Amino acid sequence: MVGSGEKVVLIMAVLVMLAVRGSGAKGREPVRHRVGGGLNTWAPNVNFTDWSSRQKIYVGDWLYFGFDKNQYNVLEVNKTSYDKCIDTDFITNITKGGRDVFQLTEARPYYFICGRGYCFNGMKVAINVTVAPPPPPSPGPPKKGGSSSSVGGLSRMTIVLSLLAFLFFS
Repeated sequence: MVGSGEKVVLIMAVLVMLAVRGSGAKGREPVRHRVGGGLNTWAPNVNFTDWSSRQKIYVGDWLYFGFDKNQYNVLEVNKTSYDKCIDTDFITNITKGGRDVFQLTEARPYYFICGRGYCFNGMKVAINVTVAPPPPPSPGPPKKGGSSSSVGGLSRMTIVLSLLAFLFFS
């Protein structure tokens, strides 16, 4: 027989499994993009325009900036500051430890520069973030009368309620 403490743990485990499984069923996983293409490529003499033009970057993705924090920094700026390499009145200073990440939360252009004069040497990147396209439909014939939240004709809720009843009344 299962004790009351064990029942609570089992119930929580079932609910967490269902929540995790349900939350990732649609869409795509976020991707981490290494700015410039490597581990420590937030540096002079990297063609960031070429790099960013070859990327497909979507809402939810992350940018990874690898650099020497004693020499360089990473500032999110507006388009005017990006174009003119103005490193004052920036939006966000994302510099932490030289291996910094930044999540792209909106579909819009993002602009990043390095201050301390390095922007004038090409250390700047513009990133165009878009909404990810919907996943392609699954191959095969359409299902009859079922839904993606059913198993063998039983809804996910029916399965959860059955498990909970079993745990409480056993």
